[in-house]
Amino acid sequence: MSSRNFPVIDVADISLHRKSQDVGADVLEAVGKSILGALCEFGVCFIKNHGIDQGFIDQYFALAEEFFKQPREMKMQYIKGPQREFGYYPYEHENLNTQRPGDLKESFNYHPVDDQADWENKEFHKACKELFDRCTTFGNNILDALSLGLGLNQRFLRDAHRYIGQMKNLSALRTLFYPPLPSDISVKHDQIRLGEHSDYGTVSFLFQDDVGGLEVNMSGHGIVPVTPVPGTIVLFAGDLLQRWTSDSVVAIKHMVNIPEVESKRMKTRQSAVFFIIPDNECVVKPLDGSEKYEPVACIDYMNAKLKPTAGITY
Repeated sequence: MSSRNFPVIDVADISLHRKSQDVGADVLEAVGKSILGALCEFGVCFIKNHGIDQGFIDQYFALAEEFFKQPREMKMQYIKGPQREFGYYPYEHENLNTQRPGDLKESFNYHPVDDQADWENKEFHKACKELFDRCTTFGNNILDALSLGLGLNQRFLRDAHRYIGQMKNLSALRTLFYPPLPSDISVKHDQIRLGEHSDYGTVSFLFQDDVGGLEVNMSGHGIVPVTPVPGTIVLFAGDLLQRWTSDSVVAIKHMVNIPEVESKRMKTRQSAVFFIIPDNECVVKPLDGSEKYEPVACIDYMNAKLKPTAGITY
């Protein structure tokens, strides 16, 4: 199967620049059903005309690259603490698949409630805050559309995420940086750039550069590349949306492997992902009334996932 078969859904009617209260419920529902249909079948889709312009994303990646190319001692000033959804993860610090060695990447998490506003790189600071805000605004439109697509009250999912950006919610912007891997670099057995995992929350927005390397593990198809489509966001379903929908929606496992071709190994790769996660105290249970999954508070689910992969407990 080719990544060209993944749906590309036009969300212009509910883009960043539209207020969902000004969009007809029928329009929101139609977009929501299109997205849900793709997530039920694939667990992932592309969305276009979302309103977060490519020029801004290109600038964001340029500023992020400046941050990650600083000396290690500069980046370590922002090392992520064990109870903060903010800060720098060093190379090999995290293994999203605990059966593998540490991931061959660096990352930086941004959450406004933990922002100390003491950054030396003011432009990267400003860009993190702006991308977080844009994703939050657009994310609320997506949540409204999904609610109606699921046959629920329009505000059902928005109300389950009402504290995004505050202490009571772990939604975060993560920026990832994959350094070049020349052939003389030592790589451990089974080590890859980003271990296989599903996202933990409701949905995630992934922005990727044009280098490629993202793959998904699709039932019946094996490992399939998610080749970048210019101007789009990759939208992933998360574990908690899968639980809400009793497995109708699939939280697909994805990864970034080491390229086999030397020229691709020598390229820096960058991406950024906005994780839309329910409020800490939100209890997620199957919407169909079944007992397929036990009700779980979001904070308990997140802690169970984050402790083994990153040593974090909230």
